[in-house]
Amino acid sequence: MHGTQTIPVGRVRDGALDLLKWLALLSMVLDHLRYVGLNLDGLYVPGRLAFPWFCLAIAANLHRARNSPVMGQWRYLGWLLLFSVISEVPYRLFIDDADTLNVLPTLALGLLIARGWQQKALFDRGLALIAATIAVVFSTQLMFGFFGVLLPLAMLLVFRRPWYFSVLPGVVCVAANQWQVLLASGSPVALAGLATCLIAPILGLVLLRHAKNASPPPMRRWAYALYPAHFLLLLALRHSLA
Repeated sequence: MHGTQTIPVGRVRDGALDLLKWLALLSMVLDHLRYVGLNLDGLYVPGRLAFPWFCLAIAANLHRARNSPVMGQWRYLGWLLLFSVISEVPYRLFIDDADTLNVLPTLALGLLIARGWQQKALFDRGLALIAATIAVVFSTQLMFGFFGVLLPLAMLLVFRRPWYFSVLPGVVCVAANQWQVLLASGSPVALAGLATCLIAPILGLVLLRHAKNASPPPMRRWAYALYPAHFLLLLALRHSLA
């Protein structure tokens, strides 16, 4: 008689991480609502949560997968690159005067750099160096620039550290958000946006650590399609309001 067989069980989903992704998506949509033709400039402030929380989600995924097969991480990168291409046309249709690429190339490069620091293999370090070089050379073409590419790594560095270490990604996030322009503006919205950039990492980390019992709908691979789709939906809304 053979020994008792066990049924393979997939990795348990992290409800807090799914919640973080949904809130990041909501923040992004709120931010982009500013471009539908209504006077919604105040949405700039909650919109500053979106990018750092997506970077934190990358760091969380890397941390969870640090001892798992690397194939899943390559698929993660592949989906980011695929939807970087798919999203560019909807992004430019919606943001008429866009002077950067959509945000996904920034996240893809950030993933490579953070993964290179984590894995330490020569191949991974080489890819991270290439990604960092691309980020330096094409900083002005990347949304959030060079510092935006560094933000997933900054998040990963403090992922399991005490809360006060989140000042590091907070400063990186401020640097990625044209802080000189916002500071020079001096408007309440601009200053509140700067403050939000600074505290966004700690807010996200607190959520991940204390919302373990959350059970939002799982955000799976189909969610990548929400990025280009939301541009098209908001574009339709803008035309309907015109």
